[in-house]
Amino acid sequence: MGASSDKTRVLVIDDEPPIRRLLRTSLGAEGFEVLEAENAEQALALIASAKPDIAILDLGLPDLDGLDIIREVRGGGSKMPIIVLSSRAGERGKVEALDLGADDYVTKPFGIAELVARIRTALRHSFQVQGSEPVFTSGDLSVDLVRRIVTVKGGEVKLSPKEYGILRLLVLNAGKVLTHRFLMQEVWGPSCDVQYLRIYVRQLRQKIETGPESPAHILTETGVGYRLRVQNG
Repeated sequence: MGASSDKTRVLVIDDEPPIRRLLRTSLGAEGFEVLEAENAEQALALIASAKPDIAILDLGLPDLDGLDIIREVRGGGSKMPIIVLSSRAGERGKVEALDLGADDYVTKPFGIAELVARIRTALRHSFQVQGSEPVFTSGDLSVDLVRRIVTVKGGEVKLSPKEYGILRLLVLNAGKVLTHRFLMQEVWGPSCDVQYLRIYVRQLRQKIETGPESPAHILTETGVGYRLRVQNG
């Protein structure tokens, strides 16, 4: 949390006054403290001085590309969550932003309820800790990251090393969009066809989803990657 307030501090970086006004009012009503920047210079100054808990970033800024802000923030070692506001046509920008270290994206026009849910997810610890062993639980899925045991509805599920590798990355980044490129790089290395990833995700869904064709756990972000949905028990 910010040093001068008990409230979660959200930095809105957008050059459109109506968007800033909407977010100031709506997020303020949800109990957040809202800081505003209309360009990259103001944003970087506020990130350094006010230490916001999370940033909502529009990529189309007048003085600097929003991607450059992500590069600078992550290059400086900050792990502050960043949620990108993007247009429907900005698929390439979404992928690049996520690969640079953004945590999530919301497509314009967006609903405030959706944005608030994404903010809370980005701020929430990715897994629960039971005793000294990290165990992730979401709905009927449980993943013990120490013992490498996966259970669905209390029954153990056997995964191949690649299937477990994909699921482990999704669990460690629960609620966050992971791009195809990131998953392929981490599981297979630099030379991998996205079709391999799709095949293994399909196999993984067959094992952990009640309805693999309408997955409740591993959600597809079309043209971008995958997200592990966080559900209450």
